[in-house]
Amino acid sequence: MSGVYISYPFCSQKCTYCNFASGVFPRQLETQYVDALVREIGEYPWGTADTVYLGGGTPSQMADADLERILSGVPGLPWKEATMEAAPGSITRERVRNWRRLGINRVSLGVQSFVSSELVRTGRKHTAATVEAEVSLLGDCGIDNINIDLIAGLPGQTVQSWSESLQWIERLQPPHVSVYMLEVDADSRLGSEVLLNGQRYGAPDVPSDDAIVAMYEDAVDALAEQGIARYEISNFARPGRESLHNLKYWRLDPYIGFGADAHSFDGQWRWQNAETPAEYVEMPDPRMDRIEANPGEEKFFVGLRLSAGVKPAPEEWEAFAEPIKHFVEEGLLEREGGSLRLTRRGVLLSNEVFAEFL
Repeated sequence: MSGVYISYPFCSQKCTYCNFASGVFPRQLETQYVDALVREIGEYPWGTADTVYLGGGTPSQMADADLERILSGVPGLPWKEATMEAAPGSITRERVRNWRRLGINRVSLGVQSFVSSELVRTGRKHTAATVEAEVSLLGDCGIDNINIDLIAGLPGQTVQSWSESLQWIERLQPPHVSVYMLEVDADSRLGSEVLLNGQRYGAPDVPSDDAIVAMYEDAVDALAEQGIARYEISNFARPGRESLHNLKYWRLDPYIGFGADAHSFDGQWRWQNAETPAEYVEMPDPRMDRIEANPGEEKFFVGLRLSAGVKPAPEEWEAFAEPIKHFVEEGLLEREGGSLRLTRRGVLLSNEVFAEFL
């Protein structure tokens, strides 16, 4: 069974921290994009699909008719899991009822923070009350499989304000939470400003790396106390409520991506589509950068992100004996039976560990 990722990179505004290939584009391009997306999905030699994930961008702002055109080309309805990424403030009862009719049974809310002063500085327009109302609305319409995204490290964020956001998680009781540490790179306006020592977008008020790590660690503990356990570096869930689609990425199961900057993996090859919507609509075949996968390396690089870790084969224990021994001695990896996994400290230095398996 394959997973299906559908990229919809259109937003009503570009958030300062966002480093994805998404943004505000002309309406005409959005119309052309939907046509190209429907065409790409229609031309794919389908087998079976059991999970669907609509990401972005803000796919929740998509017109009902466009969503129906896109999803009607994906086989497997009803899917085991079909996720819609949504920006708080874009959800209505009519829209959710249409999602349900088309097979959507999970919603991922890009909340990022429940503190108004932090949200304003990122360009977000919702409030904690908006999120609370929409979580209730989703439940009333039959969607209780909800994820809430949070970001540790937003400008002006403190231990106290971070605690406020974590208290809202306890109040709303979602089955799934994603916690990301702010990425500082040149692909976002905020990240670029931080790197240039600039003043815009609250760059001088971005917490230190140590403070961001401390907030992440506080979230691990607070969520665990609420019964929401970490099962992947950035993902936490109540028992049995892990994201079926995202688990495919970390377990090296096949998935196919459609739309701009979408990535695919068929078990042997990896490829991605043209990055921007403008490039995507102009290309008869948007697939680019086809490379052969290396399961031996990827098993560790991807699988160690999971809290359960990986189960190396006998030859893999031997091939990677030196880095495994080193990281176990350093307290970054631990062995239990036939499994190998990151320690709590190892999670914080995971990139250093992953690099040794490439």
